[in-house]
Amino acid sequence: NSNRAAIGHLQRQRYGRLYPLLLVSTDGSTVHLRYAEPKRILMMPLDSNTLPEAERKARLRRKFPSKPKAKEEETFEGIDLDTYKKFWKK
Repeated sequence: NSNRAAIGHLQRQRYGRLYPLLLVSTDGSTVHLRYAEPKRILMMPLDSNTLPEAERKARLRRKFPSKPKAKEEETFEGIDLDTYKKFWKK
C-alpha cells in the first residue's frame, strides 16, 4: 500500500543510508567500503602479540603514561621580608 508510510513509521531498525569509508589494515593495505556511520578512515587495531618486545613496551608506555610526581610546596623561611616592605600599605 502506498499510504503505509503516511500512516505510521517504517518497521526497520536502521536507516538504509551507508557512507563511504576507507578501511586501513595493520599491514598498510586499504579497502574502500560502505559503513553505517559517517567516518572517513577506520583503522584496524594492531595485535600487540606480534610486535617485538621493545616496541610493545614503548606502546604501553605511551598508552598508560606514568603519574606526575608531586611538587614540593614553597616555604617562606629563606625570604627576607624587609626587601618587600615597600610594597606593604601603611
